[in-house]
Parts: sequence; C-alpha cells; structure tokens
Amino acid sequence: MTDYSCGCLMVWQTGDKWAPAEVMPYGDIPTSPRAAIFNYGQGLFEGMKAQRTAEGKIVIFRPDRNSRRANYGCERLMMPPVPEEIFVQAVKDVVLANAAWVPPAGQGTLYIRPLIMGSGPILALAPPASFTFMIYVSPVGSYFKGNQLTPIKLKLETGYTRAAPGGVGGVKAVGNYVPSLKPQKEAKEQGFDNVIFLDSEEGKYIEEVSTSNVFVVKDDVVYTPGVKGGGSPEDTILEGVTRDCLLTLCRDKGYEVKEGLVPVELMMTADEAFTVGTAVVISPIGEATHLGTTHKLAGEKGPITQYLYETLVGIQTGKIEDPYGWTIYLD
Repeated sequence: MTDYSCGCLMVWQTGDKWAPAEVMPYGDIPTSPRAAIFNYGQGLFEGMKAQRTAEGKIVIFRPDRNSRRANYGCERLMMPPVPEEIFVQAVKDVVLANAAWVPPAGQGTLYIRPLIMGSGPILALAPPASFTFMIYVSPVGSYFKGNQLTPIKLKLETGYTRAAPGGVGGVKAVGNYVPSLKPQKEAKEQGFDNVIFLDSEEGKYIEEVSTSNVFVVKDDVVYTPGVKGGGSPEDTILEGVTRDCLLTLCRDKGYEVKEGLVPVELMMTADEAFTVGTAVVISPIGEATHLGTTHKLAGEKGPITQYLYETLVGIQTGKIEDPYGWTIYLD
C-alpha cells in the first residue's frame, strides 16, 4: 500500500486533446530516455497547498491562478496548455483522493505538486509529439527550521545569478531551480539560511530568493521587484500567487506599494523585509548581508509582516472571512 497517490495523469498527442484524468497509486512512471524533459529540460511545475480549517474542512487556495501561470509557462516552453477547468478539477480530485493525508489544522499542510513535461521521445531539439500532466501530493511542515515566523538570515548573492532578461526567470521551469543549489549550499556553510539573487546585468537590484519572492518595507512603503508588465520591463521575476495576494492585502489596507526595481541599498536600510511563496508562506528576514556588511531588520515583530501573515493565513484557513473568493472548500 502506498503512502499517498499520484493523480491526474494525462497524455497529450499532437492534434488531440488532453486525455481523461485518472487517479492512481503513487509510483514510478514509464518514460523514454529520449523524453524532452530528460534531454532538454522541457518541463515546469506548480506548487500549492491543501489544509484543514479548525472545523476539519479541507481548503485549497487559488488553483485558477496557478493554472494561468502554468499556461503562460507552457507557452514559453512550447508545451500545450492544460485548460483551466481540467487543471483545477485535477487538483480537487487528487486532494480528495488523499484526504486522509491532509494534516489537522495547525499541524502542517498537504503540498500539491502539478507537473507538465515533454514526455514524448525525441532526439532533435524540437517539441515532442506527446506531453504529460500529473499531480502528486505530500504532507509537509514548515519550510524553514523553527516556527513559521522565525526570522531568517539571507546573503545577497554576488557570485551567481538566477535569471537574465529574455530568459525564463518568470516561469516555473524545472531548469531554474537546480542551479540555485550550489549558491544555497555555500551560503548555508557560511551560516545563512538562503540567498537573495541580484539582477544579472549590474548586480544593483534585488530579485528573488531561490524559492520565493521578496518584499521590502521602508517608512511604511512596501516595495517588491516588478514582474513584466507590472512595474518592470523585465521578465526575470516569477509571478508568485502569494506575492499577488500580499499586493492586494497591502493596497486594501492603505499601504503605498511600489513594484519595480528594488536597489540593494533599500534592502540594506529597510525597516522590515520578508520572503513569500507557497512553501514558505511569509518568512521574515532578520538579517541581510551584502559584501560582508550585515543589516538587522525588525524580523517577526515587524507590524506589516505580522499583519500580512496573520491575514493571509487567516483567509487560507477559514479563520478570517475571504472577501476575494480565493479559498475553495472541498468538503
């Protein structure tokens, strides 16, 4: 008997539609050594969570937004988009099939990992004839050690870059993540929790942590690196779902929000700063170090960090009314 299931496996053939979904036990999948995902990295993933409310109900959060981001990525990576209604229903089906593995309220979440990849065999550098969409799930706890609001120490990375203009930094492409392991490892050996990558052209602006977006607060103004068409001409920043939620919450609370280039100097004089993403939710930055200089921030006691964390988690878990229609109840 398997621990949890792998669901919604679909194969797309050129000229046809996505095949019907099927929830099946978790296990290995047969794939050709010539698959485009293995040879050329043609693939992307999404990250989502299911969790329980205090009443024991299972909720998921904004799967439609993940679907739209995945389809943007599919277009960039030359893969067929998965229709939103199929994507969202697949998420619901695999979570319900694994309802027993959704932890009790406050004791973790069920992480949801959709994958879309070129699975058809092809040797030439070209789109293959078939693609696979699948989802698997796993119960998880907090991403960083300690409680969710334990301040983390980050190094502003000057030796490596994450993305370049015109590339795929704004896509959750599978190839974006392994290159961050080496700088992460080196940073952890130096006593940091992770790194903040800087822009690849000048190294003057903060961009992202390897797994999450970054927000900076100075004099009650909230700054975050802009996505293409949203305060920036570049496409190096991932359109995080959590990022989008926090922008909405900040504006509705009356905070001034600025999307665009965020200078290193602003980060190194900030009152508060935090990383955001599905896995980390909101992690306050307690220390930021750039070229040997360390700046200490407000950490978990920062009022804007606290407000955003409590409000977002409250909406996600049903403790606070959701005026945005972000939360979907499954049972």
